[in-house]
Amino acid sequence: MHSQRYIIMPKIKIQIINGPNLNLLGVREPGIYGSLSFEEYLQGLIKRYPEIEISYFQSNTEGELIDKLHETGFSYDGIILNAGAYTHTSLAIHDAIKTISTPVVEVHISNIHARETFRHQSMLAGACKGVIAGFGMDSYRLAIEALTINYNNS
Repeated sequence: MHSQRYIIMPKIKIQIINGPNLNLLGVREPGIYGSLSFEEYLQGLIKRYPEIEISYFQSNTEGELIDKLHETGFSYDGIILNAGAYTHTSLAIHDAIKTISTPVVEVHISNIHARETFRHQSMLAGACKGVIAGFGMDSYRLAIEALTINYNNS
């Protein structure tokens, strides 16, 4: 009699963190950000990646974003961060990313380098594993792909 062993792999855990004004996706500047709400897009991601536990958090407050990075930055397998305008101004978020052990991918829906000059500089990019920008909401999907490839190759 042959016995079979089954190894149950735990789900990969990814935290998505969105910053200021991203709660208005779907109504905010649809020419730049599209007409889909993030909650609608998120449901598609969850269906597409049933093997991944995807958590979502949004805040318009810098300190709450930092608190969420601290809370998930030692227990999750990856963090996708769209810090909105804090990308260009926040040394505190940069320092929070540097402090945690979970890899962070900076994400932007629009191509920040094709927009106003003040958006070209990221205060966060140097602390992140990588940056994905300009692919619309699919920037989040691409970040999931990047994090899972990294996870599976570690």
